[in-house]
Amino acid sequence: MANIGSLDCAVWEFTLGCNLRCSHCGSSAGKARPDELNTKEAFELCEMLASVMCKEVCVMGGEPLLRGDFVPVSRCVKQLGMKLSIVSNGTLVEQFAETLHGLEPEVVGISLDGMMETHEKIRGPGTWEATIKGIDSLRALGMQTTVITTVSKLNFRDLPQMRELLRAKGVNWQIQTAMPFGNFSREHTLDPEEFYATALFIAKERIREKSQRLRIAGAHCYGYYSKVLPGCSWDGCTAGRSTIGITSNGGIVGCLSMGNDSHIAGNVRERAFKDIWEDPDAFPYTRRFTEDDLGENCRGCKHGPKCGGGCSSVSLALTGKLHNDPYCFYSIERKSKART
Repeated sequence: MANIGSLDCAVWEFTLGCNLRCSHCGSSAGKARPDELNTKEAFELCEMLASVMCKEVCVMGGEPLLRGDFVPVSRCVKQLGMKLSIVSNGTLVEQFAETLHGLEPEVVGISLDGMMETHEKIRGPGTWEATIKGIDSLRALGMQTTVITTVSKLNFRDLPQMRELLRAKGVNWQIQTAMPFGNFSREHTLDPEEFYATALFIAKERIREKSQRLRIAGAHCYGYYSKVLPGCSWDGCTAGRSTIGITSNGGIVGCLSMGNDSHIAGNVRERAFKDIWEDPDAFPYTRRFTEDDLGENCRGCKHGPKCGGGCSSVSLALTGKLHNDPYCFYSIERKSKART
């Protein structure tokens, strides 16, 4: 029997168009797809998501603020009873701050990938100041703001300075790991030791949460089952089980970070979203996972049946296979112990 849960969150690539050309962009964003959903289709998609009792819609890009119908479609999400969250590169946020405030999103995520020199090496000249102004404008309006940092060899040494900067701004901070797909080069991917060092950094800051203003978390790519680090249990990849990705031209995929054109389960122009979501044959990599599906990095692990081999996007990016994530705390700690 397929494991179909409730749909907690739909992550919507509202457009692939973007005003930046970031070196680590997994979507290779820049130009909008020629066949992106039009406004009428976007409203219809909102209704489809509401029909399956979707709890939250996260609107992202590319850069979602570039689409002229961003505001009415976002309002539609709220009017249909779903929570709204927004992810932006931050460079246009200052001029849209009042508009964003009026939409009453649960949170606005803003990408910041280092201190000025590093951030602009990744995202381009002038982007750091514009992004900082965007963050400040959201906070001035009292909006829940999460800074999202994608970590690689290019910027992981900036984390301590970023901590001090962001602590003063009263934001949340999500750290995620850059993986070699889209624009990002494999040579800049964190090695396992660097990956584990960033996890230690996150864990240390979380311990200090009660006395500090900065709330910090690792994304789903951080895990799993550490004997040292707290909070590392993992119930398997949520792609196609409780979360979904939507491409800007209506493709439905378990997770946009899985290489969003390669695991398409259907398109809302051809089938109703409800039919795709409730199809027992859709998303078999998570819904029909068994221990026999584990790859060589995870086979025989006592946590494998529950963990499912870690993050699907990391597993695919690093090994070309599902259920085979090598960036696992349990695995890294075991290998480190064996070397000592």
